Amino acid sequence: MANPLDDLLVGLSVLREQVRQSVGGEVDWLERLDPRRQPSDSRSLGDLRAELDSLVGLESVKEQVRALVAFLQVQGRRLEHGLPEVATSQHLVFVGNPGTGKTTIARLLAHMYRSMGLLRRGHLVEVDRAGLVGEYVGMTAIKTDRAIRRALDGVLFIDEAYALARPGYHGADFGQEAVETLLKRMEDYRHRLVVIVAGYPSLMHEFLDSNPGLRSRFARELTFEDYSTDELVAITERFAGENEYRLAESAVEALGRIFDRAPRSEGFGNARYARTIFEQALNHQALRLAAELEHVDADELASLEGADFEAAARALGEPASDYPRRRRWRRAS
Repeated sequence: MANPLDDLLVGLSVLREQVRQSVGGEVDWLERLDPRRQPSDSRSLGDLRAELDSLVGLESVKEQVRALVAFLQVQGRRLEHGLPEVATSQHLVFVGNPGTGKTTIARLLAHMYRSMGLLRRGHLVEVDRAGLVGEYVGMTAIKTDRAIRRALDGVLFIDEAYALARPGYHGADFGQEAVETLLKRMEDYRHRLVVIVAGYPSLMHEFLDSNPGLRSRFARELTFEDYSTDELVAITERFAGENEYRLAESAVEALGRIFDRAPRSEGFGNARYARTIFEQALNHQALRLAAELEHVDADELASLEGADFEAAARALGEPASDYPRRRRWRRAS
């Protein structure tokens, strides 16, 4: 069955292209009609800094973000006093495993740039290879241009950007065409667009070496380390609190054991893994309470026990019940 919203989006896209070709320029007023357009964030820089500080872990990333924001503020102040600014690229490379907060930091940076007046809207547009690369000749430049236009006056966040470059790949591949289009538009819209590329460390370095123009455009790199066991427990506690659950002491201990045993290799899910464990624990708690649901009180409905998380780990292939029991405060730092 056809989706009326899809028909509307196609119609707007066709109309935008026709008007752009007729007037020979951008048609921002048509972009404002896009129902996918995000509302502007009106928070102050102080509020955004407080949100940054409240995030679990990421201490090195937080420090680099603070330094970047301070640098941009000083350069803006120099301009106000008639002093020249140091022209630097604002495009960034985020490297790290999944679930380490890359998208969260990218969104915060977009809002910070808006609050400082560097970007008019400060929204975030997330894409991956599928959102930029077409299947047929001539389609890639069109798809990449569309993504860039949606991101104008904000940040274009390209996740798994390394997929645009496939060293040794044989056959038709239009990833490099997307890269070339991106590099040109980054120059054309250097005052209206910030691009952040993200992915695994080793693959991102291969990506940056795949085109001579990439290294010069992306001069600043932020490394997102894997979360520690204690940080993953704290993240799980946040998931619980956001949904009005609480973790019993046995649950905290079980989580410590589960996260201690999780291998921190490339591809480890970090906060995504913590969310999966949490959601699986909810399933086990529901099964545990369902048999006598009419007698369950609010306290029991809100409480997650160690057995719930041990069952969650088993469901994901982890032998949680065989772990040696020990308290979190004894874990070596």
